[in-house]
Amino acid sequence: MGWLVDLVTTYLDKIFSPKSVAIIGASDEEGSVGYALMKNFMDFGFEGKLHPVNIHKSEVLGLKAYQSVEQIPETVDLAIIATPAKTVPDIVEQCGKAGIKGIIIISAGFKEVGPEGKALEDKILEIKKKYDLRIVGPNCLGIIRPSNKLNATFISKMPKQGNIAFISQSGALGAAILDWAMHENIGFSNFVSVGSMIDVDFGDLIDYFGTDPKTRSILMYVEGITDARKFMSAARHFARTKPIIVVKAGKFGESAKAAASHTGSMTGEDDVYDAAFKRAGIVRVEEIADLFNCAEVLGLQPLPKGPNLAIITNAGGPGVMATDALIARGGKLAKLSPKTMEFLNSILPHYWSRGNPIDILGDAKADRYKAVFEACLKDENVDGILIIYTAQAVAEPVEIAKGIVEVYKNMAYQNKTVLTSFMGYAAVEEANRIFNENDIPTYSTPEQAIKTYLYMYQYKRNLELLYETPEELPVDVSPPKRPIQVIMRNAAMENRELLTEVEAKKMLEYYGFPSVKTLIAKTADEAAAFACQIGYPVVLKILSPQIVHKTDAGGVFLDLKSEAEVREAFEQIIRNAKNYNPEAEILGVTVQPMIKRQGYEVILGAKTDPLFGPVILFGMGGIGVELFKDFSIGLPPLNQTLVRRLMEETKVYQLLKGYRNVPPANVKRLEEIILLFSQLLVDFPQLKEVDINPLLVNEKDAYALDARIVIDKQLVFQRLEPHQHLVISPYPKKYETLWRMRDGRTVLLRPIKPEDEPLWLEMFQNFSEESIRYRFFQIIKDTPHEVRVRYCNIDYDREIAIVAELNEDGRRRILGVTRVSLEPDRKSGEIAFIVADPWQGLGLGTKMVDYVIEICKDMGVETLYGIMLPDNYRAINLVRKMGFELKYMEDGTVKGVLNLKEEELPLQCLKTEQASKETQNLAFSSTQQEQKEAEAVSS
Repeated sequence: MGWLVDLVTTYLDKIFSPKSVAIIGASDEEGSVGYALMKNFMDFGFEGKLHPVNIHKSEVLGLKAYQSVEQIPETVDLAIIATPAKTVPDIVEQCGKAGIKGIIIISAGFKEVGPEGKALEDKILEIKKKYDLRIVGPNCLGIIRPSNKLNATFISKMPKQGNIAFISQSGALGAAILDWAMHENIGFSNFVSVGSMIDVDFGDLIDYFGTDPKTRSILMYVEGITDARKFMSAARHFARTKPIIVVKAGKFGESAKAAASHTGSMTGEDDVYDAAFKRAGIVRVEEIADLFNCAEVLGLQPLPKGPNLAIITNAGGPGVMATDALIARGGKLAKLSPKTMEFLNSILPHYWSRGNPIDILGDAKADRYKAVFEACLKDENVDGILIIYTAQAVAEPVEIAKGIVEVYKNMAYQNKTVLTSFMGYAAVEEANRIFNENDIPTYSTPEQAIKTYLYMYQYKRNLELLYETPEELPVDVSPPKRPIQVIMRNAAMENRELLTEVEAKKMLEYYGFPSVKTLIAKTADEAAAFACQIGYPVVLKILSPQIVHKTDAGGVFLDLKSEAEVREAFEQIIRNAKNYNPEAEILGVTVQPMIKRQGYEVILGAKTDPLFGPVILFGMGGIGVELFKDFSIGLPPLNQTLVRRLMEETKVYQLLKGYRNVPPANVKRLEEIILLFSQLLVDFPQLKEVDINPLLVNEKDAYALDARIVIDKQLVFQRLEPHQHLVISPYPKKYETLWRMRDGRTVLLRPIKPEDEPLWLEMFQNFSEESIRYRFFQIIKDTPHEVRVRYCNIDYDREIAIVAELNEDGRRRILGVTRVSLEPDRKSGEIAFIVADPWQGLGLGTKMVDYVIEICKDMGVETLYGIMLPDNYRAINLVRKMGFELKYMEDGTVKGVLNLKEEELPLQCLKTEQASKETQNLAFSSTQQEQKEAEAVSS
């Protein structure tokens, strides 16, 4: 499925693997950027052609110079612009006319200097679209790709070749990190300074490096993301196979001050980034050094199954420090099994620590370290092991290291994370070298090792979220939407964004939220009448758009038991409100039955983030919600697993299990309510902020005691595409349908899911060699787990893959797959299909292709295309009868193109005597990129 990457990253090869380069602003004046760029290309051995461009020079550093890129006699792949900002738009135009597709703009002076610079950027963007260019920058350092001897920056250093792609949004910081990494002997596959990201952004680069065989991990310094949906799509696509590790600046932003709800004020920009990174499978670290520590260990060690760490040490102090660091960061000391404890008691001195951390004492030599290490490896309660060494009089660091390596290598099956911290420098240098040579990470301090271990565990937890694909609610259980639209429209027509409490609760009721009956009283007489109608005791609350926190304003009176109390409370609430905010519009006072608050108060809220769209907040509720700040954030859509994870990340979740004489809450019902809340946000992009606080949860049910909803009145009257406001598309359940094959058996045609991986493998094992060749253009014997995961866990924004599922006698099987990968504009896509050999000849291939075409039309796709081998006659016949226009390509393949906008036009079909010839195989493949992946698999 990786062929989409070729489409998303069009022309990036021209930037990262150019055969010819033009440097506009090239100079032979030392100290200038143009001089530094020229020297780097010449000094580091760039093997392509180099063309200096300088309007005033005929020669630069011994090379012929041109006054314009249009004068260069050959087509140039990459243009690097280092001229004043005001000249850049004209130069980009010249590049476009000259057929140059890759551009790096080093120049500064654009949007960072104000409106005038922003206008220059806008001009460049117009030209970019006109000529279909890819642009890195402006205001950037450039790029480095050591494997190509390419240093397109003005940094006069070339790092060694490695497997880390490093992307930095800050040029100055990027240069400093590059210098530090080179000193630490860290190699790079790529270095990119992205600058202002006028075009090429983090999403594009993740896509590109995700398929780069020279890159094993992607490291990023991020200040802000421009296209959240593209970023999330790319990261979720590649995070399983290549770790993506991020340092994000701006952790303590003040962006939420003006919010109209608890949720709005609590969920700062950084919290939302955190939630997005988790959902995308990204590891977020705190410091630059952590980037490289994580990149190293993630490539060497298995991920921890859990947070339970065994600490082996020959000194008490470091063991205590390691324990403090572990607990402070949310890890756990592994509880050693009775069998392990019995063994340790038998081999260790009587006065050992008798627990974890395992203090094996200062006289420990290699044999003691080996025995304890082996026991921990065998203990099923242990997820990871940290081995600490401090210099002692009788210690043997080199022998200890050799012993640990011997045990590590001789274990028949070793799936635990192993880290070491041999403290010191010269005395442990040789021991650390032994560890490094045997892929056992080393750290100078225990705290550093602990931090890395827990980053690894977080990465593993984040990857688990990638396998969760929330579904849309089926139509038969989906709540009614029109009444909610009417509520919002009425408010918008009254020029209101804040709904009344009654309107808000009515909306929630449509989505299955139990709420208390609420009536609005305009006078004390009405309040008394409503209280009598509802039945005592009652609650009175102020109703005003300008008074957010009712309790602070003296606007809440509880447990009123008589008419006199109600009348007095009404008058007092009105007085308090006017004193609190004399400008407030008072709509009345709400009257509700008094619910005995026997249970737990939580908050469930949402806000629309300008970048990531709707976000959900869950946490401790009531009046202390902002005081305790116990909350977690998630991105809709959610499913049951994601909801449970959202709750587990809070302290209040532990309370919900019950304590002392308080019975546990009905957590299952709470899960259902959060799921319905997620669906509400999926269905209505018009919701700007939502607060349900408190949501009272007891052993029976959950009740929305108070609700506040703010709408975006501009969106209420707009026609919106489903899910366009989400950065993660839900599973498209509407594309599920039943179909009967020629033999009478019924299959379910549906979009592929992550959990289909075992069924996909079984289907692959039913392919003949010929079917595999037709689909992948070569013979593939097996597909690794990572490849299968990528085929089954897709982004429904990027592609649609329909499987045919047969369910007989409780056994589920996938019989075939048809897949369409979309270009970024979603107007065109590439199609590929295959049916397993035992199920060919039943009409399944024709039906699946026909069905996918109809889905593409529903999605607004205008053109479909794909590639076939010329002897794949059956596939050629199938696509011809579907209306594809066929033609031979220069590489010997046959290309089919279907215009979905103008299907009524006459078809131009490939004429061949062999076209009617039937074979026993039905497979249709496309994509050069997929062939590359197949080659990697077969090798």
